[in-house]
Amino acid sequence: MAATTESPERAPTVPTARPPASVAPTAGRAPHRLPPPPATRSRPRPPVPDLAPARRDLRRQIAALERTWAGLLGEAPAGAPAAIWSGPIGTSSPAPRAGRLLGLAELETGRDRLVAAIERARDGMRVEHARRAAARRRLEAMLADPARHRFYRVSQEELGVSGCGVYEVRPRLGLIGMLAGWWEVKLSSGCP
Repeated sequence: MAATTESPERAPTVPTARPPASVAPTAGRAPHRLPPPPATRSRPRPPVPDLAPARRDLRRQIAALERTWAGLLGEAPAGAPAAIWSGPIGTSSPAPRAGRLLGLAELETGRDRLVAAIERARDGMRVEHARRAAARRRLEAMLADPARHRFYRVSQEELGVSGCGVYEVRPRLGLIGMLAGWWEVKLSSGCP
């Protein structure tokens, strides 16, 4: 019998794996990591809108509206009711402790409130002018024909004139004038 020597089966040789690309071999030193490869094209960020022109335009509009408001205050009829000028005008946020830049929304809110206040004031002035014109027409009618406007009264306040006087149609000579149809317009002496 022949002695056969069987060679032990060898494991198939597997090629040794190379180190990953991110690890670079160095002589005598521990391997160090390379920076990661640059990322592939990323999405570009959307451009940030430039709000300065919008703020400038809103501030310009607010300045023009404030000039209009000041002009309305100058044109206000003497003795006009304070209700014409009342109402919120500024921003609704509380006053900050330090200076800050107003955002677009706050500027727009301030502009809109100013526009509303100007419209309220203009409407109030139109009503006041109409009321005073009606009072002047009543006074003219009273002066033209006192007998037709017995005991009518028009105050100086209604006419927009300073003072406390009241124009009133009264009978001349009291009861005798009333019976005789003698009527006249008298201006009272003024404030009590």
